[in-house]
Formats: sequence, C-alpha cells, structure tokens
Amino acid sequence: QVQLEESGGGLAQAGGSLRLSCSSSGRSAVSINVMGWYRQVPGKQRELVATISDGAGVNYSDSVKGRFTISRDRLRKTVFLSMNSLEPEDTGVYYCYYKDRRIETWGQGTQVTVSS
Repeated sequence: QVQLEESGGGLAQAGGSLRLSCSSSGRSAVSINVMGWYRQVPGKQRELVATISDGAGVNYSDSVKGRFTISRDRLRKTVFLSMNSLEPEDTGVYYCYYKDRRIETWGQGTQVTVSS
C-alpha cells in the first residue's frame, strides 16, 4: 500500500503564491511512478493540474501553464506544486496523485482558496 499526505493549502490573495507538498509512504511505494496534482470544485469533475514522471516529464493543464511548477525529490517520494500568480479560479480542493504499474491512489485533499 501507498499513503499520500498533502500539506500547504490555505488562503491566498489573487496574485499571491502557495506551495503544496505531498509525501508518499509505505513499503509498496516504488521510484518508477507518476505523481501529480488534480483539483476539484463543487459542480465540476476532478481535473488535471500537473503530473510528473521520469519517462514523460511534466504535463500541465493549459489553465496553469506559466504560473504553476511541479517538481519532486530525487527519491520520487515527495511531489511539490509551486503556485504563483494565483487566480480566484484556482480555488478548489487539491488532491495528490500516485500511480505505478500496480496501484493508483489519491490523497485526502487540501483546500486552496484564492480571494479576489
């Protein structure tokens, strides 16, 4: 099994910044994986924000390109999302994502609220 723990969410002003962190743990975690972030707001389906893997590199939603940056540690256990130039439309619950050849799992989510 793999457990994911998110942190760093909170309240920011439009134009401000936040940095999210997600740490994976568990004996089943492997270094060959895909990790990333998705977000969801009431009335909408969960949508891609960004993903990162050694094979495919990084992938960003068009709505966050140029503003958000995804990265992770050398052991491929922790993923970060640096969010700059935040907009009210970025408000939502952000979920950490992990996938390898065996399993796919999600974190519990962290709230991000951007005020105008």
